[in-house]
Amino acid sequence: MADYTLHEDPRSGNCYKIKLTAALVGVPLALRQYDIMAGETRTAAFLEQVNPNGRIPVLQVDDRFLPESNAACWYLAEGSALVPETRFERADMLRWMFFEQYSHEPNIATLRFWLHFVGEDKLTEQQDAQIMAKRIAGCEALALMDAHLATRDWFVGDSVTLADIALYAYTHVAGDGGFKLDEYPAIRAWLARVEALPGYIAMA
Repeated sequence: MADYTLHEDPRSGNCYKIKLTAALVGVPLALRQYDIMAGETRTAAFLEQVNPNGRIPVLQVDDRFLPESNAACWYLAEGSALVPETRFERADMLRWMFFEQYSHEPNIATLRFWLHFVGEDKLTEQQDAQIMAKRIAGCEALALMDAHLATRDWFVGDSVTLADIALYAYTHVAGDGGFKLDEYPAIRAWLARVEALPGYIAMA
């Protein structure tokens, strides 16, 4: 069996989704932690040895390195119940994972980082000017998710898939970015279902 090391910052939802995937499929992960606030992923050593893009998470598989959170989740979960058997449901799962990275994470995760970790009083003028647009887009993403979940338990098919794991990571801490999850009852019920899964681990 391969040795897996996750290069991560435990505050990151993108890192957490990989840890949650690994826990649900029973794959042990070693952790190598970095402080992104201190620039530890921008050092010459990190850029040369781990990821030239200067970002985490990175899943290390033996001596190979796989950046991008959803790619790492797919690698760990392929062949498990988290990946649907039918061709259409696999594509639909990917659709929601792309939605997470394009419409969800850039708004909900970014506001969480700016407001909860950086601090609104420390934002640049450019960042401050983007807050309202990101809040509107984040609320639109949550509303779409809530409507989808109003008539079903999971995003794809009849059981949990990587689509749920990808979207859960930053949705369950969206309150840190000022989003009011009380306004989305179907999302709240879905969050509880994810948290009741055997093997579930909480975000550090």
